[in-house]
Amino acid sequence: MWQNKQQFTIFTNLVLILTQFLSEIYCLQEKGTDGKPLAKAATFHFPEYAYKETSKNELTYHDFEVNCEHHVACENLEGVKRKACVRRCISYSCYQDIYAFDELEEGEIDVRLNSFKGCVIQRTGNTNRRAT
Repeated sequence: MWQNKQQFTIFTNLVLILTQFLSEIYCLQEKGTDGKPLAKAATFHFPEYAYKETSKNELTYHDFEVNCEHHVACENLEGVKRKACVRRCISYSCYQDIYAFDELEEGEIDVRLNSFKGCVIQRTGNTNRRAT
C-alpha cells in the first residue's frame, strides 16, 4: 500500500491534522444540556407585509379562508397541499410573492402566514371581496 515510510508518515500527519481541525470545530459549536451541538438557525428571507391582528382583519381573512376551503379545487386536498390551494384561492398574487419560490413542507412552522395575511389585507383594501 505505501511505497515507502515517508508516504506513510505524511499520511499519518495529515490524518492527525484533520482530526485536530475537526475536533476544534466541534468544540467551537454551542452545545445543549446533553453536550450535543445545537442546530444552527437558518436565515429565511421572504417578502414581509405588515399585519395588524385586529378583529376586523381576522374576520376578513377568516371569511376568505372559509370560502376557499370549500372551493372545489381545494376541498378534497389534505395537509400542505390544501393550505397552498386555499392560500392561492385567497390571493394568487400574494401566494406567488410569499410562497411560490419555496413551498411549505409538511411539518414546517409557517413563519410567513402573518406576511401573507398582511398582503391579503393590503391588496383587498380591508374589504370583504376576494383578493387578487
